[in-house]
Amino acid sequence: MRLLVLLSRFPYPLDKGDKLRAFHQLRYLAAQGHTICLLALSDEVVPAAALAAVRPLCRGGLQVHRLGRLARGQGLAQALATAGRPLQVGYFYEAGAQRLVDKLLADFRPDHVYCQLIRMAEYLRPHAGRVAMTLDYMDVFSAGVARRLATAPAWQRPTLALEARRLAAYEAEAFGWFRHHTIISDQDRQLIRHPQHQQITVVPNGIALDYFQPRPPAAKTHDLLFCGNMGYYPNVDAACFLADDILPLVQQRHPGARLLVAGTTPAPRVQALARRPGVEVSGWLPDIRTAYAQARVFVAPMRVGTGLQNKLLEAMAMQLPCVTTPLANNALRGEPGRQLLVAEGAPALADALSSLLADEPAAARLAAAGRTFVAETYDWAAATRQLENLFRDTC
Repeated sequence: MRLLVLLSRFPYPLDKGDKLRAFHQLRYLAAQGHTICLLALSDEVVPAAALAAVRPLCRGGLQVHRLGRLARGQGLAQALATAGRPLQVGYFYEAGAQRLVDKLLADFRPDHVYCQLIRMAEYLRPHAGRVAMTLDYMDVFSAGVARRLATAPAWQRPTLALEARRLAAYEAEAFGWFRHHTIISDQDRQLIRHPQHQQITVVPNGIALDYFQPRPPAAKTHDLLFCGNMGYYPNVDAACFLADDILPLVQQRHPGARLLVAGTTPAPRVQALARRPGVEVSGWLPDIRTAYAQARVFVAPMRVGTGLQNKLLEAMAMQLPCVTTPLANNALRGEPGRQLLVAEGAPALADALSSLLADEPAAARLAAAGRTFVAETYDWAAATRQLENLFRDTC
């Protein structure tokens, strides 16, 4: 099958959730013999090593369209001036990229087009009904933006409220342009405001168990770990909540408890956390497994955001005991008390973390059950096979 794939970011290195999802899906589809032509946008120069990692998967061609700073600014301004167009869409839309999409459709003649994220759907609006297409919502941007309203500064709230309304309407409108639709969890599927949202196929992420494996016991340099894209607002909020509100409560019972915040592009608020007692902010690590191996307990205190937290899959695969919130576990669907601990609010989260730090045998049992859970539930091949079946259904 000839597949044209449209991405808003180049899918390597695997330092963001959308890139991770796209890369593993591309790898599986290429292994099944499909001819993939990839068009990825990028707002930065793509390193040669990243190109080399992805090019073998794209026998039908690999195109990278660089989004310039001026073009991004113009796109945002146009979105503000255009009734109903979200800023998220405006940032990633450029006339030159539209021409490239149109040309690839004409020249490559795909059997199916796979579009990742609502921000890329605008490029396919002119082709609705003329070619078989699947939209991967992945998660629900409108809900993520709406959840930010509770913690955002007052001056940001009017813009966030407008963007949430526009995104919700756009997510529903774009539904009709595509033959099939996928999303990362049932929790997210319920948030799409379209009367036929139940027709969206849940295609979860997987975990590379051969890569994320338990490591031999070693000296632990940190008691707690949180990691992810530290420029992404839900992670910024979680990191600050953890360092400011949760860690001090843990340190009352475990003096000297240390927290590592690891991950790419830490925002200034995250960098400032390194001034807190017992907090280290590492920034980008060439191998995130080193962070997991150095910690005793992993915690993902998510208060905003949507989708499935890959960081939890990775930590559980490396057999770390995990603590998270109901918001994150509603997508993960682990069994609280057996495969991970789930709590809400700083005192309850601190209690859960303290209990694991105080009881190593209980922490080990939880970690072993967590590893088994993700091994049995989250498999890239099984998940992407669902996606492949949708493509075949329209050939």
